[in-house]
Amino acid sequence: MDKKEFSLTDYFKSKPHFNNILLMEGLLVGAFAGLIACLYRYLLAHGEEICFKIAAFVQNNHIYIIALFVLLMCLGFVIALFLRYEPFISGSGIPQVEAEMIDKIDEKWWRVIIAKMAAGTLAIVGGLSLGREGPSIQLGAMVGKGIAQLFHRIKIEEKFLLTCGAAAGLSAAFNAPLAGVLFALEEIHKNFSPLALASVMVASLTGDFISKNLFDMTPSLYFPLVESLPLQQYGYLIILGVVTGLLAVVYNKMTMLFLKGFDRIRCLKKEYKIFIPLFVSGLVMIIYPQILCGGHHIVDMIHDGHLVISTVLLLLVCKFAFSVLSFASGAPGGIFFPLLVLGSLIGSGYALIVTGYCGVDAIYFNNYIVVAMAGLFAGIVRAPITGIVLIAEMCGSLSQFLAISVCAFVGYVVANLLRCEPIYHSLLQRMVKDENDDVLESKIILHYSLELGSCCLDLPIKDIGLPKECLIINITRGIDDIVPRGDTVLHLGDHLTILADKENIEVTKDILHKFFSIEYE
Repeated sequence: MDKKEFSLTDYFKSKPHFNNILLMEGLLVGAFAGLIACLYRYLLAHGEEICFKIAAFVQNNHIYIIALFVLLMCLGFVIALFLRYEPFISGSGIPQVEAEMIDKIDEKWWRVIIAKMAAGTLAIVGGLSLGREGPSIQLGAMVGKGIAQLFHRIKIEEKFLLTCGAAAGLSAAFNAPLAGVLFALEEIHKNFSPLALASVMVASLTGDFISKNLFDMTPSLYFPLVESLPLQQYGYLIILGVVTGLLAVVYNKMTMLFLKGFDRIRCLKKEYKIFIPLFVSGLVMIIYPQILCGGHHIVDMIHDGHLVISTVLLLLVCKFAFSVLSFASGAPGGIFFPLLVLGSLIGSGYALIVTGYCGVDAIYFNNYIVVAMAGLFAGIVRAPITGIVLIAEMCGSLSQFLAISVCAFVGYVVANLLRCEPIYHSLLQRMVKDENDDVLESKIILHYSLELGSCCLDLPIKDIGLPKECLIINITRGIDDIVPRGDTVLHLGDHLTILADKENIEVTKDILHKFFSIEYE
């Protein structure tokens, strides 16, 4: 290794038994992150109960409709105060964690935890269609950051603990420990190094253990399956994958369109735009309360099995629009659970068609629901491995793994072919731009992996002829994070983080493909 390179190896040598220390820290972060995520889950569950009680009361007592809107505007005012107090609680929180990992923002961990939990709960009491999983990831990551700062850990070690907390938060929110590990590494850490894998696994399992002791052993969105789909029905899966991929593109495009629409509203300050979805929520409470909150009532309706195609389509359209509106307003809450509920509606409608008109046995009804969730998740988030494992864990069996994988990868490929950016990548670029317009307005972050046969293997960076508009800002080699220099030699398996100009980005990507062969975002 070049003498000028800085890596974690240098730090390890100065700190004996670092692996064991990091594992113990992962256990500690997992325990506290799991407790915080479970507390948030408990608060949101009760907030949702309050919301539906308010909706039922107003429907039976129309004289109180004005009081309902006064209450919702009061909730909006309090949420706005929290958003002004800590702006980083806006949205799901996952882009904030990703920005923290690349040193673009610096969150005050204790302020985020307090404000996110309070404002997120109030948003659910107000009926907004938001999920708990994204916020749980941010809360868990902030627990990791807090423990790192309390023990005076260096920045690189702090990022490991951020990842551990994110995994534990998702694990506790979904009762899906493997999905927590994969999402944290695939989407947050961007690296599957052995050191990260071990500590993140410990944290995720700890968060899951706490969640299952405080709640129960059943995943939060569970559809029991009796039989595996026979291979002759996989043609239907491919069609469903195409449908979910197309709808994933629509979801991402509409989300960004709504975000830009809210930006154009000049008469309200950023934090007060929460009044718009809360006002719509008041109308929803009166007209169609089934689409309120995260979507547990819709899941119950699907479980009851009395839905017809017209009802499914109405629920899908209304839930889709209300979810996008709620999230685009900047309300503190995530998209994970609502998008899975949307996936379940797509799968339910598709299952009604194939079981009613294509001769498919009704015993496979739930199979189409779970694979549709995986397809939509993979198309929207563009993390197919996490989506596959998440849905498989929710099924409680790996017997559906192949069917889930087929639909997920078809949805993923369709969204990629249509050149639709992953939702969290788009949100990260938007947030980083807002935080630092002058520096990053025209920049984009790309990630590449150096594979066998690359023309750059075993060459120093200064000799590879990288385009002048591109800058390698980090190299991950196994468990090492290396600060790149001109004489740093590139090796097989190196993961490169590159800052590039947005102008002519497709041409730049084509050039970089020729250098590194594999590209992922």
